[in-house]
Amino acid sequence: MIILIKNKGAVMESTKDLEKYTYNLLAERGVTLEDIAELVLYVQKPYMPNLTIEECREHVASVLSKREVHNAIITGIELDKLTEQNKLSQPLQGIVENDESLYGIDEILAFSIVNLYGSIGFTNYGYLDKVKPGIIKKLDSKAGGHCNTFLDDLVGAVAAAAAGKLAHNEPHRVRHALAEEKA
Repeated sequence: MIILIKNKGAVMESTKDLEKYTYNLLAERGVTLEDIAELVLYVQKPYMPNLTIEECREHVASVLSKREVHNAIITGIELDKLTEQNKLSQPLQGIVENDESLYGIDEILAFSIVNLYGSIGFTNYGYLDKVKPGIIKKLDSKAGGHCNTFLDDLVGAVAAAAAGKLAHNEPHRVRHALAEEKA
């Protein structure tokens, strides 16, 4: 049940209800908190060797508790769903359906999440978007017949923000990982 709150004549859902709705939407699309926590571990483990999956889960849950994150995820998934239903006007329908590389609005929506914990989030996000590990690769492959033009970027953004939050909250644990020199 969603509890509605009146705010100057407008109706708004409570943050807790939006959070629950966000988790449900992610689950409908095949994404779990565990999937995102695994991305955080993947991106942050070289810098925090003693990092645990439990810590990653906690930080992902913290990012997913923020209202602006709910709004971005709900908006992105809704646009993906409308694309699957062929309900967008052309040329937008074709652009989103084909995840055209010059579109960029999917990344811009993701940046609203990435930016929550500083510039390290952008670095983490860029890396995740390039290598596409774990659930991001699955979403990007359009497995299950879903359009995930927005969702793959949003999931990467949540992971990047959670990794950034980890680094900011525990800078004493972060070590620099240096590239190995080739002989």
